[in-house]
Amino acid sequence: MDRSTPHPQTPTVATSSVLPEGASTVGLSAWADIDLGAISANVAELSRRAGDADVMTVIKGDAYGHGLVPVAHAAVAGGATYLAVAQLTEALAARAAGVTAPILTWLFPPGADLVAALRADLTLSAGAPWALAEIAAAARATGSPARIHLKVDTGLGRGGAWREDLAGMLVDAARLQAEGVLDVEGIFSHFASADAPGDPSVRAQQEVFAAVLADAERAGLRPRIRHLANSAALLTNPSSHYDMVRPGVSIYGLSPVPDIGGPTHFGLREAMRVTARLIAVKDCPAGQGISYAHLYTTSQDTRLGLVPLGYADGIPRHASNLGPMQVHGRRYTVAGRVCMDQMVLDLGADSPAQVGDEVVLIGREADGEPTAQDWAAAIGTINYEIVTRLGPRVPRRYPEGA
Repeated sequence: MDRSTPHPQTPTVATSSVLPEGASTVGLSAWADIDLGAISANVAELSRRAGDADVMTVIKGDAYGHGLVPVAHAAVAGGATYLAVAQLTEALAARAAGVTAPILTWLFPPGADLVAALRADLTLSAGAPWALAEIAAAARATGSPARIHLKVDTGLGRGGAWREDLAGMLVDAARLQAEGVLDVEGIFSHFASADAPGDPSVRAQQEVFAAVLADAERAGLRPRIRHLANSAALLTNPSSHYDMVRPGVSIYGLSPVPDIGGPTHFGLREAMRVTARLIAVKDCPAGQGISYAHLYTTSQDTRLGLVPLGYADGIPRHASNLGPMQVHGRRYTVAGRVCMDQMVLDLGADSPAQVGDEVVLIGREADGEPTAQDWAAAIGTINYEIVTRLGPRVPRRYPEGA
């Protein structure tokens, strides 16, 4: 069996439901429109900014909630030459769904089926001596060299080898490559604070990475692909680009450095737009407590709108009294507690809203709509978390020309 043959027990991963092309949203409580054209255009813009470096797009976490397989194809159409998926199971699912571009994957436990990974033509990361040994064993089992990228810890203090482990791995990897067991295609690392370009750790990690590359060459390794820059470094630190850049959040049109500029500042546009429908609108007197624990009380006679989304759909519970939404072009915040399946808006006495009207939760900065960054700023988190936590009960649509 060659590597291109899917493994008979390739695992599947949970993904969100997808609405058929052209499907109506009538009868839906909520949905997310994913603009694949925006993703392709964002990749093209990031590639332009990367100069001579190739682009590896990160599509982990069901492509940050946007849909693994559609986004993979859109990224390649935009000029990506490599894809990156954290979990091995998700990488195998992408292959099983027909994604043929090179895929790097780096999270798997001891005992994982690496033979299946190599037969699926995946590029594996080795970030510890045990991983290098298990990849080598799987390569011997398949009879073909395993294509790997060595992951080094240059100061993040998370995944990747460093110190004595790294020194030994460079020697072992060079030996295994000479034996025809491995193809050490790449070496990579990850920044701790690239979103703070002036942080001294950024320069310090680049210096460590340069030293590791020199050590690798002395050990007999000359990797064809050296990559370090994530979205923030790609946009703010050209000296970190090396042979390939590795953008994640920016391909979805979200800024990794919102204190410097939003998507439009960097020539990007948001790919996800989340819409719900009001399922109840009712008059409410002044002084009425709203939702669990009455964290909100109406200050005047008003109208309430019920939005059928909650923390089971990925709306943060700590967005109670904070989360931004828009109805008829007017901005509101959640009134009271975010519940499991619903939340309330205080629409005001003069609101023209009716049952069935659309509520924009996440839209585009350029259109003046609430954005993932607005939600993140409201609750003290990052825009990555807002889009990746959107739950599977919210079906995704991929409209043409979204």
